[in-house]
Amino acid sequence: MSPPPPPLGRSRKRAAHAFDPALDDAELADARTALTQGRWSEVRALLAATGDDWDRRGHRFDVLAQEQTTAAWARDWQLAEPESTDAALLLAYASVHRALRGKGRSEKARDACRAVSALLPADPTPWLALLALERSLGREEDVVRLFDEVRHRHPEHHHAHHLMVARLAERRPAAGQDPLHEVYDFAAWAAEQAPADSPLAVLPVVAHAERYRVLATAGSEPGDPVASGHWTGRRARQVMKAAFDWWLEWEMPDSPANGGPGTTTHPRCRVDLNFLAHAKFCEGRAAESAALFHRIGRHATPAPWSYPDRDPYKAFTAARGAARGSA
Repeated sequence: MSPPPPPLGRSRKRAAHAFDPALDDAELADARTALTQGRWSEVRALLAATGDDWDRRGHRFDVLAQEQTTAAWARDWQLAEPESTDAALLLAYASVHRALRGKGRSEKARDACRAVSALLPADPTPWLALLALERSLGREEDVVRLFDEVRHRHPEHHHAHHLMVARLAERRPAAGQDPLHEVYDFAAWAAEQAPADSPLAVLPVVAHAERYRVLATAGSEPGDPVASGHWTGRRARQVMKAAFDWWLEWEMPDSPANGGPGTTTHPRCRVDLNFLAHAKFCEGRAAESAALFHRIGRHATPAPWSYPDRDPYKAFTAARGAARGSA
């Protein structure tokens, strides 16, 4: 049986502290609301219009699949349109998130994703769903294999690279501040391989934050990232300067990647901006971080503000207030 619609209202306190994974994708947010009320036809239209914009398609499936009621409504859609591969993929992706929440069987989610991947051989999204599952539950060799499957179909896949960096950062926590750690090599390689306008230019900053998460959790770095020297070393400064310079050229409002003829903002650009603002704030660059906070607007993300075990909302708002006050 399909679930009833959720209550229409939420408390102001909860809404004020919520992080919306849809980010600035208003069409996605509207379709998600419709889906929670059982109107899957709006999701069908949204996904059809997304086409083979693989980063946007992956982002939209991932966000839709996170809702608690998505699996039930996706089954309704699949019953009404058994030939719909998007319905099958949404159900499979929802089963991944259920497994990650401990509400479903991981093997069932794997089987569903593999079945859909056979129906959509060119689509990296079923493999992205599997990668998200194995990043948390699987063996490292499986994570690497699935990343290769995604990259074979879309070499610059943003979300897949972030998942891979997060997993690689967890290798050898006892190695400490090793500048030759494999996560740094991977991030630098991916950034170098990508085109000049690719947001993978920010990946070395993401790798730096993910490694901090691992080291701070292990107790070899302070729990307060500002008190850590992780962002003030020579290598860290070089990485962050390169990423900030890329943002100035490609992701500013008047840049080619953000408002030029025929261009659209990358669907996950706010993820990168949160990592970059966090890094610049921890580095002590108030003016630069204030500019990034302005661009982020209300689209904060839990990572990396939660690292290693902080309240992300409090950390984000405190950093934003301090940066604006000092800039």
